[in-house]
Amino acid sequence: MAKTDLSKWLPITKKEVEARGWEQLDVILISGDAYVDHPAFGTAVIGRILESEGLKVAIIAQPNWQDDLRDFKKLGTPKLFFGVTSGCMDSMVNHYTASKRKRSTDAYTPKGEANFRPDYATTVYTKILKSIYPDIPVLIGGIEASLRRVTHYDYWKDELFPNILSMSGADMLVYGMGELPLRLIVRRILAGESFSEIRDIKQTAFLADRNEEIEAHPVWEDLTLSSHERCQRNKKAFAANFKHIEQESNKVQARRLIQAVGDDKIVINPPFPPMSEEQIDTSFDLPYTRLPHPKYDKRGAIPAYEMIKFSINMHRGCFGGCSFCTISAHQGKFVASRSEESILKEVEKVTEMPDFKGYISDLGGPSGNMYKMKGKVQSICDRCVAPSCIHPVVCNNLDTSHKPMTEIYRKVDANPRVKKAFVSSGIRYDLLVDDYNKNNDGSLDEYMDQLVSRHVCGRLKVAPEHTSDDTLRIMRKPSFKHFHKFKEKFEKANQKHGLKQPLIPYFISSHPGSTQEEMANLAAETKEMGFKLEQVQDFTPTPMTVATIIYYTGLHPYTLRPVYTAKSKKDKMNQHIFFFWHKRENYQVIRDKLNNMGRSDLIEKLLHDKKRHAKREIIKQKAQGGKAGSKRKYRRK
Repeated sequence: MAKTDLSKWLPITKKEVEARGWEQLDVILISGDAYVDHPAFGTAVIGRILESEGLKVAIIAQPNWQDDLRDFKKLGTPKLFFGVTSGCMDSMVNHYTASKRKRSTDAYTPKGEANFRPDYATTVYTKILKSIYPDIPVLIGGIEASLRRVTHYDYWKDELFPNILSMSGADMLVYGMGELPLRLIVRRILAGESFSEIRDIKQTAFLADRNEEIEAHPVWEDLTLSSHERCQRNKKAFAANFKHIEQESNKVQARRLIQAVGDDKIVINPPFPPMSEEQIDTSFDLPYTRLPHPKYDKRGAIPAYEMIKFSINMHRGCFGGCSFCTISAHQGKFVASRSEESILKEVEKVTEMPDFKGYISDLGGPSGNMYKMKGKVQSICDRCVAPSCIHPVVCNNLDTSHKPMTEIYRKVDANPRVKKAFVSSGIRYDLLVDDYNKNNDGSLDEYMDQLVSRHVCGRLKVAPEHTSDDTLRIMRKPSFKHFHKFKEKFEKANQKHGLKQPLIPYFISSHPGSTQEEMANLAAETKEMGFKLEQVQDFTPTPMTVATIIYYTGLHPYTLRPVYTAKSKKDKMNQHIFFFWHKRENYQVIRDKLNNMGRSDLIEKLLHDKKRHAKREIIKQKAQGGKAGSKRKYRRK
């Protein structure tokens, strides 16, 4: 067997560093994930970006934080800085379910084993580094750092946390997709500046003394948020903060945010504009092996990698603005799309992988059918503060043509080594409903036909999330009537091509605004449509979402008006159980709840199966007839 060339990966051991003839590294990255050299894994992207800047970079993946900390010391001291990330997920979401039960698996670890990263991993790793190397700067980034960049509610501790820079002691934070700010940081440091001097790079945050006068920027305006301490005392102030945070996170010309906390204040610079096609192509075209580091070969497969190893990410960002989703808080609402050339080049790489069998698992993005969609007139987008481009209606300035996607699907299909290319990313079904998305270029039907006939992997998953219009408005999702229209359209397309692909809808219980009665209605309406729900979940409050602000404060951050939210374990269970009306053990509980809420009309709709009832009646009648016959025989005797 040929020996694996480890130089194709970024080094993760002292031996690999020495094999390259490096005496000292420039940057050491610490990650809560196993190292997978693939553009879907943030640590690999950052590592390759740093490498492309001419730096000597290595990765310490999933270091042991509970022993003598030798993992943090094994590669020595970097010349420039440590980079820290919890990994591709917030560590608390990675570790705990919506009911706060500890998960037994971790998809970003070989064999899915749990307990290879700490809770609040970014903070834990940074504190360890600061204790060992107090003079070496630490730069934090990734999902966990990005979504915790201001005062935020932590569901697992049920309290308000200050920004993650204050908690961790890191020197600087990069939020969002970090390629652009990272390149500038590196170049400024190599030019002789220190982290404390770098204060004007977009998409970064830093701490300053609370009484320090922050130098005015020639372009950016400043917006001062309510302090962390005021947010702790006043939930309304905390809720009001979020409206500004969300709007400034999604503006082309955003303001600089400043928030006091303790003796300091955090300064959050505005985000970069969406990446250009050339910029995003540069990131995806770096020399990834697309494989886990060979170190893991004997430890077993990494589930998260197995899921995406043959997938292609075509774009970033999502303009849906759903109240419970963190995508726009991290990637932004403006979609940045790759070129066809870059995508097709990656398809070619995938087909050359040794275990490729002809099936691309996903051609998609955060929302599968937003590729190449953007504002028709950029100056209108530049002035926009709306968190969603498609709620409460589709913006007239949004180009929602599906032609670019249909064309690239066909070009991927034309590759002789591709048998099928599936679209497994969740698609926005509302963008394919004519009554909702009044696009008149004919691309919606053309895309739907292409999708259904060529790119559905057995069944199509979409996310209506609820059936109640009141709750859907809080979710920033369209009326459920549009899902009915989509279902009709999907079934017609299936019929046209002689297919029987099922439609699988996703739903959420206990979302702010949702009541027990609305969940009962949801169950009855979806049952009538022929669904036995399986893709269901209980709402989980995560940092930096509208829904989480409502959950904690009881107020909508845009109106500051009260919104009902199920919070207790009992109230959540009372909603969640309606998903499972078809389980016999739930019948009596659901019947009692419907009677108690005065909705006995739903008992017939939800619990009485007419076919089962008719069958029982026949059996009952036969049994009674048999008894009557026996009595008659006895009398004759």
